[in-house]
Amino acid sequence: MNFVIERLRRTTDTVIGADDLRERLDSGRPLRIKYGVDCTAPDLHLGHAVNLWMMRQLQDLGHRVVFLLGDLTTRVGDPTGRSETRPVLTPAQIDANAASFLEQVSLVLRTDPEVFEVRRNSEWYDGMPVAELLSLFAQVTQAQLMSRDMFRERVAAGREIAVHELVYPVLQGYDSFAMESDLTIVGSDQLFNEQLGRHFQQRLGAPPQVVITTTITPGIDGRAKQSKSLNNYIGLTDSPRDKFGKLMSIPDELVEPYARVYTELPLETVAALADSASSGGPAARDAKLRLAAAVVTRYHGAGVARAELAAFRQTFSDRGQPAEMPSVVVAGSAVTAFDLLRAARPDDSNSELRRLLRQGAVTINGVRTDDPAASVDLSADVVLKSGARTWHRITRQ
Repeated sequence: MNFVIERLRRTTDTVIGADDLRERLDSGRPLRIKYGVDCTAPDLHLGHAVNLWMMRQLQDLGHRVVFLLGDLTTRVGDPTGRSETRPVLTPAQIDANAASFLEQVSLVLRTDPEVFEVRRNSEWYDGMPVAELLSLFAQVTQAQLMSRDMFRERVAAGREIAVHELVYPVLQGYDSFAMESDLTIVGSDQLFNEQLGRHFQQRLGAPPQVVITTTITPGIDGRAKQSKSLNNYIGLTDSPRDKFGKLMSIPDELVEPYARVYTELPLETVAALADSASSGGPAARDAKLRLAAAVVTRYHGAGVARAELAAFRQTFSDRGQPAEMPSVVVAGSAVTAFDLLRAARPDDSNSELRRLLRQGAVTINGVRTDDPAASVDLSADVVLKSGARTWHRITRQ
């Protein structure tokens, strides 16, 4: 099973229990792979999908992903990465988020019953007697919990830690025992909780799960990891065009890690793309085109990727404009440039619209416009471009 290990190694950071993993793969028994999520609002991006693609590779070999919806632990609230206590969701919100999670993970994972199983941790916690729950708490010390850096940081900053947050890792750890997990693939921020899973399995007489942590890459800005709040992410549900355009905007130095982690291009090709990207100029642009096409192919197919490559070249390389663009209807025959921007980008603030104008990021019928009060004649349709990739056709009402 060395070939399986090698396939996983490409996106692996650390492995806890590597010998156990080899032994279990060699046994020929289908592994139970724990994929646990809290039912908070999901917005999965390419970073999350690294784990999903590793699980998909194992599914294709006959192993089973056990998708654990943490409906009970969602009511508790995972403190991971948070400096304040997280608000508790209602049961209706939890159910809606769980359905959305299932829809998004199915973009990568197979969901046929032979290799996919859905569980909820309320199955074992809702009926657990208090005495049994207390016996679980007795197997973890205060020192173990307080060794977690985020708890130490909150104490040092004088911020409170609620008791339910302290016990959250205990609950997540016991999940591994309850669902008979053989393997879990997680980000490094979940390593503490999943090592508690190994702790409980060993204490309760079960084989400890293998824990694989995966490579984390920066967001498209080249700085912090992908995040919705920072708007530096590529969402799984983004359109092929948005995926392609965002990948073309990344810094040159991200071409290599993105190609290695987010595609299945041969590593020799990845190395060649890295060399091209380091050269800058047209070579770096062509490397990004290859990367963007590979990512879009993975999620949407080769035909879609070819179409997006052609559309991007027409719009940006050939300095053309998209064949199709959203239409915006504006009242009146003469309006200002700012009025057009406001109609085309209703969700942006006035200060953001003025910034686009000030930075020369706005053209009207191909003419750069930086004056918000510039008059625009709407006796015929006009084409508005705002920012690097946003086009609108403006029509008079």
